[in-house]
Amino acid sequence: MIRSVLAITDIRPAYTALLAGRYDLHRFDLIKDAEAFLNETGDKITAVVTSARFGLSVELMDRLPNLEVITSFGVGHDLIDLEACRARGIRVSTTPDILTDDVADTAIMLMHAALRNLVKGDDWARSGKWSANGPMALTRSVRGKKLGIVGLGRIGQAIASRAEPSGLEIGYFGRNPKPVDYQFFDDLVELARWADILMLSCPGGAATQGIINADVLSALGADGFVINIARGSVVDEPALIDALQNNVIAGAGLDVFYNEPHMDRAFAALDNVVLYPHHASGTVETRDAMAQLVVDNLNAWDERAELITPVA
Repeated sequence: MIRSVLAITDIRPAYTALLAGRYDLHRFDLIKDAEAFLNETGDKITAVVTSARFGLSVELMDRLPNLEVITSFGVGHDLIDLEACRARGIRVSTTPDILTDDVADTAIMLMHAALRNLVKGDDWARSGKWSANGPMALTRSVRGKKLGIVGLGRIGQAIASRAEPSGLEIGYFGRNPKPVDYQFFDDLVELARWADILMLSCPGGAATQGIINADVLSALGADGFVINIARGSVVDEPALIDALQNNVIAGAGLDVFYNEPHMDRAFAALDNVVLYPHHASGTVETRDAMAQLVVDNLNAWDERAELITPVA
């Protein structure tokens, strides 16, 4: 029997086509009358394909009484209530590890771009300011700086391994010490006070909501930089905007925002922040590999096998 799958979003056209070739696939983003669809078809849906951006609300789960599995495109699962899934016997998979390298590379890119003022430099050369006004102002080197990593998981460790050859000293904050040689901090404010650059690579969710607040930013200080490739929710954005506007910190490099894609426009008016549109894993190679893992997890479920990368 062909099973009915609800795709909340198109993961990648070629891979969505693979799903459509094997399953009775419904594209939720293309359905004009969602209420009518759920009333008529909700009880036939046994699998959902979603993404870290969209997740799956408990309210929508309630409309899918025979749901067995959720396969998500991305690592983050803070928009999927795992406890609710466990209570209902719904299995959940994500796409870890695949995007680690690209996200870590982006973190390092944003760090260099922020400290070396790459965006201003591009404008200085492109606009004619160089020829009209001479050299732009001096920037900061990363060499010899202290990098404080908030969350030393897979991505955090990949960032650290890339940062060390650039001459950065590594410290980190987390729930527990790791078997690494880096200095461990059990207090986030103390890590910020020690660091020159605060690198955010922790999970989203209630436990990390707004942990980068005014106290942390004040401790980081006027020469400090914040780099965020984690989740927008981990930062108190009004506090960060205030810190950037009033030189409480020197600058920031941000790939993620609290209200994506509708980021606070105050960021766009600042010249001491580098902005990137939540695109750290946005390479053809990584997105194709992520999509293939979504397909493979769904096929494993269909074949009554264990999920390849389960989180619930």
